[in-house]
Amino acid sequence: MTLGFDFFFNSILLGVGLAMDAFSVSLANGLHEPAMRKRRMGLIAGIFAGFQFAMPMIGWICVSTIAQYFQAFERAIPWIALLLLCYIGGSMLLESFRGGDEEDTTPSIGMSGLFIQGVATSIDALSVGFTISDYHLLEATLACLLIGIVTFFICFAGLGIGKKAGTKLAGKAGILGGCILIFIGLEIFVTSIF
Repeated sequence: MTLGFDFFFNSILLGVGLAMDAFSVSLANGLHEPAMRKRRMGLIAGIFAGFQFAMPMIGWICVSTIAQYFQAFERAIPWIALLLLCYIGGSMLLESFRGGDEEDTTPSIGMSGLFIQGVATSIDALSVGFTISDYHLLEATLACLLIGIVTFFICFAGLGIGKKAGTKLAGKAGILGGCILIFIGLEIFVTSIF
């Protein structure tokens, strides 16, 4: 494979496709935390981008070294995503129904929650390692880097859109955000099974 127009175009399209789950979760996070500052938005988008970079790279490494073990793990991916996103979404729903504190200075989702979201939204990207298995190390790294960059900008936009909608929805934003996360988990599970 050469680093021509097709390579960059396909990598960017792949990034857009892979970032859609992270975009939806970013919307939910923005809804849940409408007073989020730009620095935190950059951190959250960076976490999602980092996982979207790392997962296909890990998949490529697995295909290049231990492919038979990775294929067995691939069947568990939809279950893991479903459990993680339903856990985070359920927590958001419970917090909304309990009427948790409305402090704008305290982030709603901690680092551990963000890492769980990052894993859950990018775990299906492990299988992208199969589609780029014929790439050399430099090509695979560059493709994964492009996926991460695209994810960053898409997630940053999702957080901004969610924030704007969250200020308009006020108290209902946490409920909507939790439902979105649970729906994404179910969507990943159903589309991976069928």
